[in-house]
Amino acid sequence: MEKKAIRVAYGEALVKLGETNDKVVVLDADLAAATMTNGFKAAYPDRFYDCGIAEANMVDMAAGMSTMDLVPFCSTFAVFAGRNYDQIRNGVCYPKFNVKFGFSHAGVTLGEDGGSHQAIEDIALMRVLPNMTVFVPSDANECYKCVEAAAKINGPVYIRTARLPSPVYDERPFEVGKGNVIKDGKDVVIFTCGIMLEHCLEAVEILAANGIDAALVNHHTLKPFDEELTREYAAKCGKVFTVEEHSVIGGLGDAVASALCGMGLEKFQKIGINDEFGQSGKPADLLVEYGLTGPQIAEKIMKA
Repeated sequence: MEKKAIRVAYGEALVKLGETNDKVVVLDADLAAATMTNGFKAAYPDRFYDCGIAEANMVDMAAGMSTMDLVPFCSTFAVFAGRNYDQIRNGVCYPKFNVKFGFSHAGVTLGEDGGSHQAIEDIALMRVLPNMTVFVPSDANECYKCVEAAAKINGPVYIRTARLPSPVYDERPFEVGKGNVIKDGKDVVIFTCGIMLEHCLEAVEILAANGIDAALVNHHTLKPFDEELTREYAAKCGKVFTVEEHSVIGGLGDAVASALCGMGLEKFQKIGINDEFGQSGKPADLLVEYGLTGPQIAEKIMKA
């Protein structure tokens, strides 16, 4: 199966978007080679702005540009959302300015840079902001669609992308705020987002080999959230599990929990990063450390 890093797809999508929309501008904080915005810089140098290591200024610049009928995309590492959060909150979301945020290298699979650079709280930070739309694409195809959708949304949008190559799946229907049923099932349901889809698919196969028919639902949009589909599959299966490469506080798990509050489920469990920081290590080793591989996910479900 073809693999491509979602951050690469983000960069490609920006270049394509720039061909048809001359109002699109891209701002980066001295990380264009990592966030993959260097392709846009090469194609449209007059619409690219390297703001240096000044993330707060970058967001303020983008906010101003949006008032001039431009569509700015700000790009940096997801962990640096903490360096410009005041500007995102008060300078963009509060006035509902039309600024997009494509933040990459999210989660523990950033790897060796360690806990100081591994964003495991960014979804929580963005979900809580009024007017913000939050996308967590699971593969390159979904990322293309998230970027296209972001440009059409009149308001702030956050797109979370990952560093490492991940499988590219067959294209699925895409609608903002609507989840996708990857596999139907009746015994348990797994809700996931982002690159964890790959590992959940492996877990589903292991569960099937052990006589457990698991449904798998992918949520590319964390806000607005597809509560209807979530409740439908929770009611159908009774046992609910969420899997995310993010803190179990404030992310997908809490979005699902809010949707299912009061349903009286047989079982509900959040699988992700517990109340702790990341650490330095190889991405594959870190997934094992935090219990996020397919076999580990399946084992947790079978033991529940």
